[in-house]
Amino acid sequence: MTGLFITLEGPEGAGKSTNRDYLAERLRVEGIEVVLTREPGGTPLAERIREVLLAPGEEQMNPDTELLLVFAARAQHLAEVIRPALARGAVVICDRFTDSTYAYQGGGRGLSLERIATLETFVQGDLRPDLTLVFDLPVEVGLARASARGRLDRFELEGQAFFDAVRTAFLTRAKAEPARYYLLDAAQPLVQVQQAIDALLPQLLERARG
Repeated sequence: MTGLFITLEGPEGAGKSTNRDYLAERLRVEGIEVVLTREPGGTPLAERIREVLLAPGEEQMNPDTELLLVFAARAQHLAEVIRPALARGAVVICDRFTDSTYAYQGGGRGLSLERIATLETFVQGDLRPDLTLVFDLPVEVGLARASARGRLDRFELEGQAFFDAVRTAFLTRAKAEPARYYLLDAAQPLVQVQQAIDALLPQLLERARG
């Protein structure tokens, strides 16, 4: 039995966590088992790696170190949470996955996409999301929303150029593989974003029920 793997992607302040919870509830009322998780993180060990990745510090983290930590957390997350849930037929909804690695470490940091792809294959094998929702909005809007939440993490402290590159990377990936990606305008009011999610529900329910 194989479940359904849905990932939510987008820049800072795009509302991924809020809409992740909304989508999960809409599926659960239909009797679907849903596992909610996030990256980096998702297990106790991966959450500790998340703390290292997000915490600002005096020592500047090398981009390669950052990339390897992201995939180390992902390996643990896949082994302990994602693969077991999919094996029993659950729907896994994950706030960020490997598309964020291509966007942040590839687009933002300028690391080799080929190197990321090599690690992706090493850690994930042939596992890829069945559907990726990309919550897109202008960089300045997202950063303003992130700032309003309170203290900024290490990534949120990056400048406009970094996040312009991140946004471009997400949009480029979505355009290259339209069958997997679903682009949402996250600058709209929340009710409109969630109406767009509702429009996907019949398709998701059909796939979740096999």
